[in-house]
Amino acid sequence: MPPPARAHPATARAWHRRIVTAAGIGGAGLLGTSLSTKAGSPQCYILTIGVASTWAAGALSSEPIPLDMTDGWDGHRCRTVVMSVLTGAGAFGIFYGAARLARHIPPLNRAIGGVVDDGSTRLVLVTACAAAVAEELFFRGALWSLVQDSHPVVKTTLAYAATTAATRNPALVIAGTATSVLFGLQRRTSGGILAPALTHLTWSLLMLCYLPPLFSEPRQPQLARY
Repeated sequence: MPPPARAHPATARAWHRRIVTAAGIGGAGLLGTSLSTKAGSPQCYILTIGVASTWAAGALSSEPIPLDMTDGWDGHRCRTVVMSVLTGAGAFGIFYGAARLARHIPPLNRAIGGVVDDGSTRLVLVTACAAAVAEELFFRGALWSLVQDSHPVVKTTLAYAATTAATRNPALVIAGTATSVLFGLQRRTSGGILAPALTHLTWSLLMLCYLPPLFSEPRQPQLARY
């Protein structure tokens, strides 16, 4: 049961903490399980949507999540959208260059190849977008609100790194840690999840379109787990 509307702040905060903790543990478990299934299989997609649903439900059941510091669709928010998309594109460029180097490092080459999926493009895009938004709702939304008084960028990054460690895939841990720092800085600067969510979506979609051919030529499959 949720806390009463007029519950003491300490009681409400304890409730939010329990919700976020449960969602975080559940999401991490599902994420680890999803990576143990065959890429592109129905089970993989079901588990991936399950991860996104768990994080989104936990975030939305916790407390209100700010979209942005501004109210209304004004010039500031438009600039936020443009800069977030450009930041996501820039982050992709860095990761793409790193991925080309990773092809020559056998452990990383195998790790990245392990998350390449040759499934339906439409379904891949849906799961990737859902996962990106859900992660920002949870990590830069609900979890951020609980730790924002003390080094929120560091704490949310460590939490996400611990979550991706459940996959036992070093490529995902490295990528997740690096992007979590970026998204956290955006959350701190913008005051809401709009900027990190748009950057995450842009980065994920570009990874889906351009990274897989580096590791799966000549089939050019899609990557479903970024």
